[in-house]
Amino acid sequence: MKRLLAAPLTALPAALALLPQAAWAHPGHGAALGAEAGFLHPLMGADHVLAMVAVGLLAALRGGRALWALPLSFLALMSVGAGLGMVGVALPYAETGIALSIVVFGLAAIVGLRAPVALLASLVGVFAVFHGYAHGAEMPETASGLSFGAGFLAATALLHMAGIGLGVAAARLGATRAAPALGACVVAAGLALLAIPA
Repeated sequence: MKRLLAAPLTALPAALALLPQAAWAHPGHGAALGAEAGFLHPLMGADHVLAMVAVGLLAALRGGRALWALPLSFLALMSVGAGLGMVGVALPYAETGIALSIVVFGLAAIVGLRAPVALLASLVGVFAVFHGYAHGAEMPETASGLSFGAGFLAATALLHMAGIGLGVAAARLGATRAAPALGACVVAAGLALLAIPA
């Protein structure tokens, strides 16, 4: 039974990386405006989905205060990055930073990182700035910054919760086996995204 459950869990990150809109997919969202456009934006690129799910996964694997500290750190600093993008501040290599975040979060899961929660939250927060910047810089001109931001924060929180659920499931399978496998899939997806020209 554990093997039957482990296969889909470890295949999820790789499957997300292969979605048609994967990689650097952040085009316009048609008629979607405000909160709806903001909510859809993180979901339209596998790079964002993988990183945000990986934050939840790390939080679950680390446990304790990390369950709320890592997602909150990501959300807070993603908001800062979004503000930079919305006002037109240049942030070089933002897409590279996004893909690199996936690799780093995956490596943390592989090695079973037991670093202090404050250090993990800081690491997560630094990369969150890049994700937020992409959201802010690509906000539709007709959208309200407040409603657009509320939308992508809600979607991000849901993706974090999905990652936490994945981490809980991995723990039930035996985290010592499942976590490295999940981490390896996340790293592979991040490396694939890094290899794709922006």
